Order: sequence, then structure tokens, then C-alpha cells
Amino acid sequence: MTHPTAAMLVIGDEILSGRTRDANMHYLAQQLTDHGISLKEVRVVSDDKAAIIAAVKTLSSHYETVFTSGGIGPTHDDITADCVAEAFGRHIDVRADAADLLGSYYAREGKDFNDARKRMARIPDGAVLIDNPVSIAPGFTVENVHVMAGVPSVFQAMVASVLPQLTGGAPVQSETLRLMRGEGDVAAPLGDIALRYPDLSIGSYPFQKDGVYGTNIVVRGTDPDLIAAAIKDLQSLV
Repeated sequence: MTHPTAAMLVIGDEILSGRTRDANMHYLAQQLTDHGISLKEVRVVSDDKAAIIAAVKTLSSHYETVFTSGGIGPTHDDITADCVAEAFGRHIDVRADAADLLGSYYAREGKDFNDARKRMARIPDGAVLIDNPVSIAPGFTVENVHVMAGVPSVFQAMVASVLPQLTGGAPVQSETLRLMRGEGDVAAPLGDIALRYPDLSIGSYPFQKDGVYGTNIVVRGTDPDLIAAAIKDLQSLV
């Protein structure tokens, strides 16, 4: 299976400390799979300038698309926009179109468009804004990096804005065969069957139920007939 590749960079001390459970990776993986894009790597880094810049540079050079999550809010530790700008050697400042969006929004809400909120209008030169229908504050795209909020509802809305613009492959389908046998019992014949289907991804995932070990065999690919043939062969392991 050959698909466009993607990576995700999750940014925030709150994720690494365990204070916040990340839901965005799970959502993005599902959306990319449906769109025919392979999520190949996910990194989590702290609110550290050097770490963010290094990760952006590495991931953007290795994968066709990169999504970041977190660190574009109004507080002092929201440094993602500055780090992405530096990673690509771009100037960053409050940009008129982003400021207009936010200024109008806060005026309607009867709130002050103060300096803290203006931080969310700081956009690297040449970046394309990502629509945010939930809370208005935009994300942005620089080259192949899509910079998005960490709040799940906003992240999901931004993914919905970006995904139609990306070229995907054939949607990946999957079938699961549940075996009440341990991985050690089926590993050898499973390996032989996997070799016969190089265009499919065949993985084994152990579980335990009522003290009995079992294995879920998951077959993934873009050709439903080929998947069906593999599942038929895997039935011999039952």
C-alpha cells in the first residue's frame, strides 16, 4: 500500500505531565485513514522552543504533511507560532486579516481585544490561515505544516478545513478475525500467510478474556477482494 504520508506533533507540558489526556491523535489518525493518508509518526514535545523547532524541521523534511496540535493560544507559554516561523526562517507578527477576524469576534462578544488575545493573530509571513468556526482564532499553514489548536473541538474543526485540500490515496479498509489462541500459537503460520499478501498490512493484537489468551488479526488494505482472500486463508488458524 502506497499512500501519502503524514506526521503529527503534539505540543504541551500538560500532555507530558499527564494533566491532560490527548484525544487529537486518535481523531486525526481516523480522519487520515479515511482520506487515504498514512499517519507514520507522532511526537510529543514540551513547551520548549528548541525542541519544537527541531521537531518541526525533522518531521516536515521526512513526511509530506505535518499536523501540529497545541500552543497557539493567548498565554506566555503558547510559543508554537513563533517556533514554526523560526523553523522556516520567516518573520512573524500580528497580521491584519487574523486581527480583523479576532477583533470583530471579541467586539460582538463585548470583550476587549487586548494584547494577550492579539497574540493569537501573530502569523508567519506567507502562511495561509486555517478556518476556525468554533472560536474564530485561526490556525495556519506554512509549507507542508498545518498548525492547529490543542482544544479537541477546535482541532477537529481545523482538520475538517484542511483535509479536503490534501491529496489522499484509496481509502484503507480493514477486517478483523478474532482467534481464541495466543500469539505464540499462531505466530509462525501467520507470518507465512502475511508473506503471501505483500500489498496488505496484517497485524496481530493479543488480548485476555476470562483467563484465556486470544489474538485479534487485523487485515488492512485498499483492495476488498484481496482482504477477503487473506481472511479466508487466516480462517485456517481458527
